Amino acid sequence: MKGGWAEEEALAFLLHKGYRLLGRNRRTPFGEIDLLMEKDGVHVVVEVKQRSSSRFGTPLEALTPKKVERLLKSAWYLLGRDDLPVRLEAVLVHGTPQGFRLEHLALEV
Repeated sequence: MKGGWAEEEALAFLLHKGYRLLGRNRRTPFGEIDLLMEKDGVHVVVEVKQRSSSRFGTPLEALTPKKVERLLKSAWYLLGRDDLPVRLEAVLVHGTPQGFRLEHLALEV
């Protein structure tokens, strides 16, 4: 997995912030959820995007409205309901394993 290191860094970052891991790389008919977490009683779907440079776009540019919609549908599919509190977040990883920075943000639905 090319970006596996980025997902590991994102997971460690979120665990340090008090998130609890519920699942990883969970496939649904709508796509894959990188990290399914829980924080303060809310299910959190986390998309991890990594880019070593902005030559082909930034990690944020890869989070299209269509991708966000698929993430939300995937969350509801996994949780079995569409009325549970769910938050969509992203951890954007800029750089390589030799040097990177993380950006954590909530996604608007």
